[in-house]
Amino acid sequence: MGTEGKARETQPLGVLGLAPRRLGIGMSSAWGGCVEVDSETEAVYGMTFKILCISCKRRSETTAETFTEWTFRQKGTEEFVKILRYENEVLQLEEDERFEGRVVWNGSRGTKDLQDLSIFITNVTYNHSGDYECHVYRLLFFENYEHNTSVVKKIHLEVVDKANRDMASIVSEIMMYVLIVVLTIWLVAEMVYCYKKIAAATEAAAQENASEYLAITSESKENCTGVQVAE
Repeated sequence: MGTEGKARETQPLGVLGLAPRRLGIGMSSAWGGCVEVDSETEAVYGMTFKILCISCKRRSETTAETFTEWTFRQKGTEEFVKILRYENEVLQLEEDERFEGRVVWNGSRGTKDLQDLSIFITNVTYNHSGDYECHVYRLLFFENYEHNTSVVKKIHLEVVDKANRDMASIVSEIMMYVLIVVLTIWLVAEMVYCYKKIAAATEAAAQENASEYLAITSESKENCTGVQVAE
């Protein structure tokens, strides 16, 4: 197991030769609006996983400069070690064999005012299970003074063999099947109702036609009888 060591030579955003397009996810730039969303906490072994870290400013019009440091405590250990620092669009990775060639920046770009500080971990292994801390350091510039703030976002990550379905998807599938059954029963009931209604209407029409036929026949007989009497 690797431990925190000397920082590597700083690298630009295209570190590890992994362009954002190859991962199929676009990179964010300056934000017009910011919403803080919790990260997913379950990664699949051997897959790429995005750990979200979003820290919004309370006032978007305030000018700011931000940098971040990520730390990690592997499952079963007690100490946090730094794994990276991102500042001025430069990603500086620590020497740690667990993250060797696996960490890619996926946060804000083209600005010093970082609000999305997320990262990718490629080819996830069980050594990546544990607790992550995203330390956000922000310098706010006001008219007459500057103000430093810091926030720590904590993410607990579990690595599994295959993705587990969450309760929401299970409930959605159950509701879908229930809806299909209900609609099928309703459709059958409508068909039976319509069939009975058509059958009743047909029978009533047949009876009405029979009555008219008998009435015509009876009238014809009466006319014939009258003709005979006249003769």
